[in-house]
Amino acid sequence: MLGIGAKFPEFNLKAAVSNDITTAFKDITNKSYKGKWLVVFFWPKDFTFVCPTEIAEFGKLNKDFADRDAQVLGASIDSEFVHLAWRQNHKDLNNLPFPMLADVKRELSTALGILDPAEGVAQRATYIVDPEGIVRFVMVTDLNVGRNVKEVIRVLDALQTDELCPCNWEKGKDTLKVA
Repeated sequence: MLGIGAKFPEFNLKAAVSNDITTAFKDITNKSYKGKWLVVFFWPKDFTFVCPTEIAEFGKLNKDFADRDAQVLGASIDSEFVHLAWRQNHKDLNNLPFPMLADVKRELSTALGILDPAEGVAQRATYIVDPEGIVRFVMVTDLNVGRNVKEVIRVLDALQTDELCPCNWEKGKDTLKVA
C-alpha cells in the first residue's frame, strides 16, 4: 500500500458530479484541484450498506473540508453510471457536493495498493494529500467497518498546523513545543 511521503498517483477518471444527466459526468484528474489539499476516500461498492453512511457523512461535512482548502473526492470501482443511479435513488446521496470517481479499470486502487485481493474491490481507504501531491495520511478499515469522518478532519487540521500535535489534539489546542 502506498504510504506517507509518497507521491499520490496520477489519475484521470470519469466522475458523477450531479443528478442531471446532461451535466452528470466530468473528467477529474490529479491536477483538477491544483494547489488544494485532497481528501480521497474509497468505498468497496455502490448500493451497499456501510458505504452510504460514510459517503453521506463526507457530504454533510463537505463545507468543513472546503473551509480548510481541501477538496473531497469519493471513489469506488463502480462506473459513473452506477454512481449516478445511486445518487438519484438514495435520499442521503441525492445532493452530494463532491465528485464520485469511477475507478472501473481499478487503476488508481491498484496503484495505491488498496485493491482487496479476496473481493476485487477497493478497500475502505482514506488519503489526505497535500497541495504538492504528497500523501500525508492513510487510513484503511475492514470492508465491514465504516470510518470516522470527523477524525479525518481532525488529522487534516493537525497536518495544516505544520507543528507537532499530541495525541487527541484538536484545532485550537496547544501544539507541542520542543525546548
